[in-house]
Amino acid sequence: MSLPHGLSPSPTATVVRTGQRSSRRMIPLGIVLTAISALLLFGGIAIAAGLGDGGPNPKGIGGIVIGLFMGFISVASLTVAWSSRHSNVSIDDTGLWVSNGKVQNVIPWQSLAGVGLHWSKVGRGGVKVHSIELCPNTPIDRDDPVLWPLVRDEEPLHPTHPRLRYRLPVPTGSRVALVTAIQQQVPQLWLGETERETSYMGVPDRKGHRERTRGSSR
Repeated sequence: MSLPHGLSPSPTATVVRTGQRSSRRMIPLGIVLTAISALLLFGGIAIAAGLGDGGPNPKGIGGIVIGLFMGFISVASLTVAWSSRHSNVSIDDTGLWVSNGKVQNVIPWQSLAGVGLHWSKVGRGGVKVHSIELCPNTPIDRDDPVLWPLVRDEEPLHPTHPRLRYRLPVPTGSRVALVTAIQQQVPQLWLGETERETSYMGVPDRKGHRERTRGSSR
């Protein structure tokens, strides 16, 4: 269930700029990695072509491959971070509004059976990743233009809940603000915090989304 896209959050809504927080870290990192990959690429080309004092050396091909691979990853990460820098989440008495910087939609409180926070530790340093889990009490559109990347198909948190639910990844710095705002609006829906396995976050069902979208346009 969703409201028309033309509507907007209340002027008094709590706004958490999730994209801005993430881009502050990812954009500088992406720039550094892009520069390193460029050095590796050009160094590999120079070695393979025999530029300078030495003759052509096939070992330079390894540098070219590594440089291209790192360049692809770093540029892709930089592009995603830059395009999502204006993303934000707003909380008001209607629901949780999700904006990708261009368009937005809302998950109404009345369409939910519960809301909780999930987290897990990743890496050797035990860095925590968090997500807001929004469990519907009605069927949802898994191909909504704004919300579909948040949809996950998993075992429900309660037998009465459907398998599909929304998972909103939350930057660590935004966790407290989001949880506080949700608890203030709908304390009766709050399910608490739950630790999950390391790989629980998952990824959007991009292949299925494309197939269903093509099928519905025929």
